[in-house]
Amino acid sequence: MTAPTYSPGLEGVIAGETAIGCVDQGQLLYRGYPIQELAEKTTFEEVAHLLIYGELPKPAELSQFRRTLFSFRQLAPQVLQALRLIPTDPPMMDVLRTCVSMSGHFDPVKDDSPDDLRRRAVWLLAGISTIVAARYRFLQHKEPVEPKEGLSHAAQLLYQCHGTEPDQQSAKLIDLTLILYAEHEFNASTFANRICASTLSDMVSCVVCGIGTLKGPLHGGANEEAMKMLKQFKTADDARKWIRNALTKGEKVMGFGHRVYKHGDHRARILEDEMRKLAKQKHQEHWIEIYDAIKIPMEQEKKIFPNVDYPCGLVYYLLDLPIDIYTPLFVAARVTGWCAHYIEQVTNNRIYRPLSVYTGPPRRPVPPINQR
Repeated sequence: MTAPTYSPGLEGVIAGETAIGCVDQGQLLYRGYPIQELAEKTTFEEVAHLLIYGELPKPAELSQFRRTLFSFRQLAPQVLQALRLIPTDPPMMDVLRTCVSMSGHFDPVKDDSPDDLRRRAVWLLAGISTIVAARYRFLQHKEPVEPKEGLSHAAQLLYQCHGTEPDQQSAKLIDLTLILYAEHEFNASTFANRICASTLSDMVSCVVCGIGTLKGPLHGGANEEAMKMLKQFKTADDARKWIRNALTKGEKVMGFGHRVYKHGDHRARILEDEMRKLAKQKHQEHWIEIYDAIKIPMEQEKKIFPNVDYPCGLVYYLLDLPIDIYTPLFVAARVTGWCAHYIEQVTNNRIYRPLSVYTGPPRRPVPPINQR
């Protein structure tokens, strides 16, 4: 019998089947639809419906989805009170993890039929954005803003953060980032979510597991780290000097590289075009120069390309959003993918139980305590 092959980080290992997302060198598909077309032709609500319910919505279905989403936007008073009591210094991802977990005690969906699971996914989608906005308001010593009917999910999120309706461009850009972040096959947080689901744990616990995984700087937290990196530089020359030194030392550059995409991230290319337009419209072209001062050497010399987190961090920064909110906005999108994967996992389940390679001491006897 051939010994199992060890693959560090499970690289190249097929761990399951999914009909939700397809990630490879040539394409990124959400249930068969290319990400480029979804970004161009749909809204985030349509994509959320696609992931959770399996198909793009018809007009009546989209209207019903939006009504359901709006009906779930209010937080339980106890969760809002918990938000008030959390100190100001914990990262927002920690706050989100805690409050999503607490919200599970007030889940309005009581059963676990397929339709109930989908409704619970919509409830989580609505509640997460409200938690993010409420925390944002409390950090500014302001009261949370009640949701407003008629706004898109992206516009609603910005409205509940700032208290004023966003301009069309800002809402459109947030909507685009939510679409691009919504799903990405068996990435680390989705896989963690599916492992938890494979034990037949509940959806809220699995989403909390996803949040904890996404927090890491090698996953969702990369958008924050990429912007912190860019903020070091006053000029493109500063950035060029830094990247030259970083490449000489072999240091990791945040926002670059991907386990699957070796020739560039489809999502990064889509978002980068919009980022360049935004910087010019805001007369912040120096950020494009700094951005390219890092990007060009990475691509030309190292053949390592930006992932979606590199342009996304700068988009959020140009929209005047604090860095601490970047990864929570990722969660506000990816919860749709997590919930879709949860439903898929429990519908055709087998618990995950991989093997390991033991590297400890060989078998040995236990000595009596007086001989140790």
